[in-house]
Amino acid sequence: MARRTWQRGMALGALAPALLTLACTPLPGRPSPERALSEEGLFDGEGYRIARFRAPVARAPAPARQMAQAEVLALQPGRDALFLDVLPVASGWRDPATGRWHLSETHRTVPGALWHPETGWSPPDVRLWGALRDTISEARREDVHLPVIVFCRSDCWMSWNVARRLAREGVGQVYWYEEGIEGWHAAGRELVEVAPVTVRP
Repeated sequence: MARRTWQRGMALGALAPALLTLACTPLPGRPSPERALSEEGLFDGEGYRIARFRAPVARAPAPARQMAQAEVLALQPGRDALFLDVLPVASGWRDPATGRWHLSETHRTVPGALWHPETGWSPPDVRLWGALRDTISEARREDVHLPVIVFCRSDCWMSWNVARRLAREGVGQVYWYEEGIEGWHAAGRELVEVAPVTVRP
C-alpha cells in the first residue's frame, strides 16, 4: 500500500510542471496578466501612447500604414514624399513670442525632412499640431496625393502617435517609417543637421 501511494505521488510530481504551465497560460482571446500589467497606463482612452515612448512598438498605427524600409529608401524626400521627423527636442525650448526653438543640442535627420518636434504627445500642443497640419497642406498644393512619411527613432512611439492621429483625422496617404533615423543611417544614407520648423505665434 505504501509503495502504491509513493508511486502515485511520483506520478503527480512528474505532472506538476505541466499543470503549472497550463495554469499560467492565458485563455484564448485574453492577455496574460504580465501583458495586461505592462500595458496598464501606457495608452489613453483613444489608444494613443502616453508613457514609456522609447520601447519596442508591437502594433500597427491603424488606420495609418507602415512603409517598409526598402520602399522608404526608394523615395527622394521632398520630391517623392513629404518626410516628417517628429522626434522631441532633447534639450531646449520654444520662444512663444517668436515661435523659434532654442536648442542646446544639435539634431541630425534624413536630408529633406522637416522637423516638427513635440507633436507626438497625446494630446499634442494645439499650436504645434496645427503647424504640422499646415505643413502637409502646403506640401500638397501641387500634388494632393503626395505621401506623408512620419518617423523619429527606432523603438519610439512618438511617430506612431503622429501617423495614427493624422490618419484618424482624415489625412490620406500617411505612412509610418518604423526604422526611422537609425534605419536610414544604417542603410548607408547620410544624415544632416536641421533646425525645427518655426511655429509662428
